[in-house]
Amino acid sequence: MMEAVPKTYTGLSRLAGPILVVENVDDVAYSEVVEIEAPDGGMRHGRVLDVGSTYALIQAFEGTYGLSTENTKVRFLGKPFLGRVSEQMLGRVFDGLGNPIDGGPEPFGGERRDVNGLAINPVARRYPREFIQTGISAIDGMNTLIRGQKLPIFSGNGLPHNILASQIVRQAKIVDEQGSASTDKFSVIFAAMGVKYDVAEFFRREFEESGSLTNVTMFLNLANDPPEERIITPRLALTLAEYLAFTCGHHVLVVLTDMTNYCEALREIASARNEVPSRKGYPGYLYSDLASMYERTGRVEGASGSITQIPILTMPNDDITHPVPDLTGYITEGQIVLSRELDAKGAYPPINVLPSLSRIMKDGIGKGYTREDHPNLSSQLYSAYSRVEYVRSLAAIIGEEELTETDKAYLQFAEAFEQRFVRQGAREDRSIRDTLGIGWELCKILPLHQLTRVTEEEIATYLPR
Repeated sequence: MMEAVPKTYTGLSRLAGPILVVENVDDVAYSEVVEIEAPDGGMRHGRVLDVGSTYALIQAFEGTYGLSTENTKVRFLGKPFLGRVSEQMLGRVFDGLGNPIDGGPEPFGGERRDVNGLAINPVARRYPREFIQTGISAIDGMNTLIRGQKLPIFSGNGLPHNILASQIVRQAKIVDEQGSASTDKFSVIFAAMGVKYDVAEFFRREFEESGSLTNVTMFLNLANDPPEERIITPRLALTLAEYLAFTCGHHVLVVLTDMTNYCEALREIASARNEVPSRKGYPGYLYSDLASMYERTGRVEGASGSITQIPILTMPNDDITHPVPDLTGYITEGQIVLSRELDAKGAYPPINVLPSLSRIMKDGIGKGYTREDHPNLSSQLYSAYSRVEYVRSLAAIIGEEELTETDKAYLQFAEAFEQRFVRQGAREDRSIRDTLGIGWELCKILPLHQLTRVTEEEIATYLPR
């Protein structure tokens, strides 16, 4: 098949922010890549956002500074944005458009694929199974990450989500029921959108010093990069993840941060297009746009690999009902919520287990996956900690000395739970057995008659008194 001959047009009918409009075009497709030649001869890139009967609306990746409506040339390449995919990209660092920025060699083999991906046939999907050990008790023990799951982290400005993200990337691994590392190929793809330079360097330094970079591919879109690039960055990461998982048989963990910056870029482009805004100025298609990325996660029949996704977002004003966390929660299978109150107490990671949830953890834990007592112990810890809120409110009214002995035991449990189970060092990598062991130690604080979520056999085995 002969490749389409690029068509070049000179002159723009409109130029607004990152948006260019070219009139009197024909045979132009949605999402087609274009080359934009500035009057000074410089070359930029973009893609088609909208197509009419005679016009094409284009989003410029590198900005529109220096362009003019009279002398700018636009060349339609007749193909979508293609990202390179290769196993040789592991251990490399790229910018938001997929160009190497680590000083390594540029030709690294592989092939080029459409970054928009292909929808997974629901019939071909396999249900997520087997847990991924992150080494973080509040996640592994009570909000377990399952292979093939999408589990976002809801954070706020100033909370240590960057430290948590780097710890997950360093420590995440697949283990068997005995706790031994699996021989399956496991890789991590880390994509940062709109982060500051010092944050990007923090991630790069963390992965290099820990030695985990050899198994990690990084895509970095910095805060001073054009926001239009942020639309491409996560799609490049997911395209590589699909290749590694479904072609090369890797189990891939994709970490995307910060999805709020991505949504802000989407809102900026929608505003430049003069679209009618929806909630808080975001475009009405924000849900479907997020779903087009989140739903590229999972396992498929006939492929040995899997894609697991952890999107990280900062909630403006810590508002969990804001459109970005709200829609993300609808699409994904749960959420990990960071608490400003726990952070103020010095607890790291400040994960509030009560609003946190992993909807499919029950299908990837227990006998054959982690340990047979894991489901009941997790339920017992959650039940006990949820009662603490009531006891603390009661103590604030009548005073702690007026509480019953049982209620005082719950206050003691809460303190130990936050300081021993939730709190751990940023370099502390706990096995699932360590996590469950700490959980049973905490259960000793409570009266025996309060342990209603675990069986007598489990009490006799793990909690001898």
